[in-house]
Amino acid sequence: MEGKRQAKIARLIQKELSEIFRRQTAAMGNVLVSVSEVRVSPDLSIAKAYLSIFPSEKSQAILANIKTQSKTVRYELAQAVKQTLRKCPDLQFYLDDSLDYIDNIDRLLASDPAKREDKAAEAE
Repeated sequence: MEGKRQAKIARLIQKELSEIFRRQTAAMGNVLVSVSEVRVSPDLSIAKAYLSIFPSEKSQAILANIKTQSKTVRYELAQAVKQTLRKCPDLQFYLDDSLDYIDNIDRLLASDPAKREDKAAEAE
């Protein structure tokens, strides 16, 4: 169970990371990195950030680049939250593929209903 302090810190980190990625990706063009969720460990030493990257074809390369630049991102985050937090947590970045999963479900549901009925009849 996440406490109030963890939730507040997670929201603060999410907001500041979003701003950092917005500034960094503005120069790249045609790339959007959004922070969908941040989870902070109970001792506030580790923050796991889940990123949604558009376009999804470039997501693995961009995530790898973010992971290599994590020390720089952590420094920028520490500068942004130094009035609020005494110590900036270590950052771990993960790809949030829930949007791709939702798109896949929508695509499957929107597929031709006649084909689904034919497949259901063949299965019987």
